[in-house]
Amino acid sequence: MFFINLLLSFSTATALVLCLLVILSNTKKSLNRWLFAFLFGVFAWLLANLLTNFSSDQRTALFFAKTTMFGPIIMPYCFLVFSRLFTGKDISLKKALALFVPLLPLIAALPTSLNIESIDAYGQNTQTGLIYLYLGPVLVCYFTLGSLTLYKYFKTFATTKEKKQIAYMFAGMILTLIPAIIANILLPALGNTEAILYGPNAVIFLAIFLSLAIIRHGFLDIKLLVARSLAYLLSLVGIVMIYGFIIYAASLTFFAGEPVTLVRQIFYVAMSVFAGLIAVPLKHFFDRLTNQIFYRDAYDPQVFLDEFNKELVANIDLESLLNKCSEIVEHRIKPEFCLFGLKETAYSPKRIIGQSKRKFDQEDISFVRSLTPGTKQLVIVSDELEESSQLKTKLRKYDIAVLARLTNDISSEIEGLGYLILGVKKSGNPYNKQDLKMIEIITNELVIAVQNALRFEEIEKFNVTLQEKVDSATSELQRTNEKLKQMDETKDEFISMASHQLRTPLTSVKGYLSMILEGDVGKVNKQQNKMLEQAFLSSQRMVYLIADLLNVSRLKTGKFVIDPKEANLADIVETEVEQLKPSAKARDLTLTYKKPKDFPMLMIDETKIRQVIMNFIDNAIYYTPSGGNIDVSLEDKGKTIEYRVKDTGIGVPKAERHNLFGKFYRAENARKARPDGTGLGLFMAKKVVVAQGGAIIFESEEGKGSTFGFSFAKEKLAELKPEQKTTGETPEK
Repeated sequence: MFFINLLLSFSTATALVLCLLVILSNTKKSLNRWLFAFLFGVFAWLLANLLTNFSSDQRTALFFAKTTMFGPIIMPYCFLVFSRLFTGKDISLKKALALFVPLLPLIAALPTSLNIESIDAYGQNTQTGLIYLYLGPVLVCYFTLGSLTLYKYFKTFATTKEKKQIAYMFAGMILTLIPAIIANILLPALGNTEAILYGPNAVIFLAIFLSLAIIRHGFLDIKLLVARSLAYLLSLVGIVMIYGFIIYAASLTFFAGEPVTLVRQIFYVAMSVFAGLIAVPLKHFFDRLTNQIFYRDAYDPQVFLDEFNKELVANIDLESLLNKCSEIVEHRIKPEFCLFGLKETAYSPKRIIGQSKRKFDQEDISFVRSLTPGTKQLVIVSDELEESSQLKTKLRKYDIAVLARLTNDISSEIEGLGYLILGVKKSGNPYNKQDLKMIEIITNELVIAVQNALRFEEIEKFNVTLQEKVDSATSELQRTNEKLKQMDETKDEFISMASHQLRTPLTSVKGYLSMILEGDVGKVNKQQNKMLEQAFLSSQRMVYLIADLLNVSRLKTGKFVIDPKEANLADIVETEVEQLKPSAKARDLTLTYKKPKDFPMLMIDETKIRQVIMNFIDNAIYYTPSGGNIDVSLEDKGKTIEYRVKDTGIGVPKAERHNLFGKFYRAENARKARPDGTGLGLFMAKKVVVAQGGAIIFESEEGKGSTFGFSFAKEKLAELKPEQKTTGETPEK
């Protein structure tokens, strides 16, 4: 009996330690919580059996014997739920309650004689009840369903690491359940009550194999806890052994048979100080020793960061930088693969960079990219995700253990630059806290480095793209320019031809109208005279328009000729004013001109300057509302002469004044007042005036009127000789 209780005590303590290790490794993970519940059932079963064996009276033994059924009730249920979560299958509250219903009869039978009929002190002569006949099939059914779930997953979707974990769990389950069911259910049901004392000890196999799965194949990240606990234990044992050996040896050699003297007390104190001094070096020694045993893939974090940062500073080429960083991570942290997945930019498609060449399904990539911003995590560990998580399923598919987001803001719904992708560790160990801390640090540093490298890459590609676009646009502009030149030449030819063709018949029309008005073909009445005058004025405007068109054509071809001759500008202005007075009168406008006396003779191109004079007055007539005034003036100012036409018309908008003398340009209010205008009058007026050395006068206020005119320096006009002078059009900018 002593041996049975000793073995049972060891098994109970082992189950308790496993419970604590499982729940302390990750309290938030549902998989850990259900495994803890299962192991707690094992612990409760063993503890109840141990307390039953230690009970010195029959009543206490009966109470604890009945509680032994609590563990077997929750163990199969927790195992079935755990197996479903481990394989990634979701389990709803409704389904969980449905699975618990078959266990209710067992719970109801706990305090009754259906559980344990009778028992003697110290757990002797146990008589089990009828409920044990129901407990056996329930245990077999639940454990079989859980095992089948794990087996199906083992055959289809499990990774290499998970297959090793499942294999160890199966071995522990088989070696535990078979002896336990035989000793605690089958043999007692057949009348052999002594066997029940040995059954609980079979759980030691489960403890051993589950521990192997934990420590050797990274089922849970508790290796650091085990390693450090062992280091402290060995350090303590070492100190005690050294201290005890020295004290014992000294007692035999120097203080044998002597009473406790002052010298002996000083020696004991010195040994205590010595033990304290060697404690820290001894612990460091055992830390290194346990690291070599439990952490063969350990590394120096500072060396890792120094090497990584050196590469970040030294390299700006994106592909080279990430390949080198991938190599460093694989060398230090030792994952099966390290890759960088970068999202698409304006200058490059999405891409995967790294030493390892792996293929990922594009739909899976898009799916993961859509889920990760919602996690609000920088470093996503696959094992820490819920078993029902779709993201975990996708990561497991490609043996991805860690997915780190390359982003500055983990709370943002924006995806970021991409991802750092790590496979499971080559050793089979899980990523510990140090690994995850290093990954978080290098991810933050990579964000800045990748941003800089992307900008550099974009600049390089932008320069190439820009040059290509410039070359393409230049070629297109050259082709378009050639076409425009051809069209412009065709247009000029047409205008020149049309103007010449129109001028001949129009001269005849104007001549005959003039003869009729002068009475050469008979007397006309007043109404006929008025209508003929309007026809004559219209033909005169047509002559001026044709002259403008011809001059534009001549400007293009370089044949615009200034032919200066001596003329009286005052008489020219008077003639034009008299010709346009009927038109002004018809529009109810007052047109005035005070002819100066003794105006000097000037060397000017009379035909062209006459056209300018007429154009300014004609514009004033058309753009001045009825009842307005038009004042024409010509002044000799000594060194210069000035011609002005001041009206009370619509004026020119301030925003449009800089374009006013451009070819074919007309202000918005002018187009509304006179839709049939060409925009050539002011353009040609400026050309004629400037060609003869003069300057345009222009003042305007929208809604109040305008002043158009020109000024000439007398010296400039005196310099013009009575021979032809040719000018071409100034190229427009």
